[in-house]
Amino acid sequence: MDAVPERDPATTVMTEAMLVRAAFTPELKKGNVVAGRYEVVGPLAIGGMGCIYLVRHRNVDDIYRVLKGLLDPSDTEAMEVAISERRFLATIKHPNIVGIVDFVTEGGASYIVMDYVDGVSLSALLEQRPRSGNGRPDPLPAEDALAYIIDVLPALAELHANGLVYCDFKPSNVMVTSHGPTLIDLGAVQRVGDARPSYATRGFIAPEVAAGGEPSVASDLYSVARTVAALCVPLGDGVGSLEFDLPDPASVPLFARCDSLYRVLQRATASEPDERFQSAAAMADQLTGVRRELLAQRDEKPEPGPSSCFTGDLGGRPGPAEWHRLPRLRVSGDDPAAGYLATLSSADPDELIRALEAAPDQTVEVQLRTATLLIEAGRNDEALEIVRSIEDTDPWEWRSSWCRGLAALAGRDPPAAVTAFERVYSAVPGELAPKLALGLAAEAARNEDRAARWYDTVSRTDPAYTTASFGLARCRLRVGDRAGALDAYDRVPESSSWYLDAQVARVRLLLRGASDLTPDVGDLSVASQTIDSLTLDGETRARLESETFQAVLRSLATGVVVTDPDHELCGYPLTETGVRLGLEGSYRRLARWAPTTDDRVRLVDQANHVRPRTWT
Repeated sequence: MDAVPERDPATTVMTEAMLVRAAFTPELKKGNVVAGRYEVVGPLAIGGMGCIYLVRHRNVDDIYRVLKGLLDPSDTEAMEVAISERRFLATIKHPNIVGIVDFVTEGGASYIVMDYVDGVSLSALLEQRPRSGNGRPDPLPAEDALAYIIDVLPALAELHANGLVYCDFKPSNVMVTSHGPTLIDLGAVQRVGDARPSYATRGFIAPEVAAGGEPSVASDLYSVARTVAALCVPLGDGVGSLEFDLPDPASVPLFARCDSLYRVLQRATASEPDERFQSAAAMADQLTGVRRELLAQRDEKPEPGPSSCFTGDLGGRPGPAEWHRLPRLRVSGDDPAAGYLATLSSADPDELIRALEAAPDQTVEVQLRTATLLIEAGRNDEALEIVRSIEDTDPWEWRSSWCRGLAALAGRDPPAAVTAFERVYSAVPGELAPKLALGLAAEAARNEDRAARWYDTVSRTDPAYTTASFGLARCRLRVGDRAGALDAYDRVPESSSWYLDAQVARVRLLLRGASDLTPDVGDLSVASQTIDSLTLDGETRARLESETFQAVLRSLATGVVVTDPDHELCGYPLTETGVRLGLEGSYRRLARWAPTTDDRVRLVDQANHVRPRTWT
């Protein structure tokens, strides 16, 4: 995102031509002085509830302010809104919310005085984009649009924490400045539960509010999602057939590229408010996860980040049925039993289950932990009984579906696992754990292509999820994509405890060759260099070197590799004699670690067998 340079505020006023196009004649003229101290510079904009002017404070070093008046000063309802705005917002101080500094009257009209926010609105940024064949501006890059929204969501959270709802979130009400995005035009703000009309905008207003219902946190977040959609995808004018709907995801390349973004918007614009995000922070978390996924895809480099929903070891190389390698649900600090759960430390699942059953308060967190432990203990029926109890109490508790998915994987029921994890994915689309779980479930169902797509997304975004890298390698190998499998192993970072396992697996894949029979000299060289670069124990190194020399002998015998005394592999020249000497040495070293006498004798015999013939 480009920084927004500061500029002379006077250059932001509307020109005569702009006023004519808007069919608007300002009541205040340039040079008018309001309340004896605010000199009008010119009109800035026309809002749904009033006209907005740039003014200069004559008594405070000519500082600029914004003056917002009412289109109809005799409208008592609008006047009530303005007075309420002053009362509600004068005490709200947040870096991403325009400051209310004064409330004045002049000639029977009332005006709110706000800080001047120097920048450009999101709607103006969109209008500055190149035009497509249909004459509409091209969407903003999704990564940039999400960054603006993520940064301004704490402003909404601040309002919500003070019992207020914004009611009119839209691109023109977010200014992008050199200090970050700022929420402006607070004229529609009201207290949660107020029964007065909402001054929202078609295309952004939630359906229940449009039908006369009360604005809420959920309806504010609905408008946020509509704003994201208006910035990122072709919504037309946001009304008509798409007034309360998103476009078909199959028709939007961005959604095809990032289904997670579609799922976030789909949840936030659900027709039922209880199905939407219930806090600005929760929505920001999911948008942040989606943005990381988009950035990793665009820049082809990882974008890891913490999860607010899951915790635990992310590494491993399990098969698809080994669900225990999946991250665990993070305990909510707001749960009354959070402290009690933190004290449980026994490694015995049965002992932990008994302790949880004896917990003083059977909260949701206690129930979820108990269900997970029951699954680990192979007691799926008891776990699912708890899950059903949670669902009966709160049908929107997505974590119960996570437990259902775990139980299905543990019970070798991949289709049921896919169904359960799909529900989790739709609830928290920015999280990687549900995508990893869907990969395991799809692989268990023998749908390698689908599994590979999930594994690819997860490992590309955060390589710490090494389970996804190993899963991707397996899936690609099953469809004959050797290069893809090698790339998957390379995604495991050096910082991971599974790095050596990944590199050893990569070496062995190189030694199989493209035909699974005879590796070429390039593969053999890379394998040799990799072995030399790794810190391996003696037995593992000897075993890999023996496998390397065996592969070289096959390639020499078939003519795929030709003798080259100047080329070394694992410290031996690329000749039949050199390779046989290397293989003999590796067998003799392996004999030292042989578990039984018979194994030791067998390895020594193999060493003698491959030893090059000498003549005396």
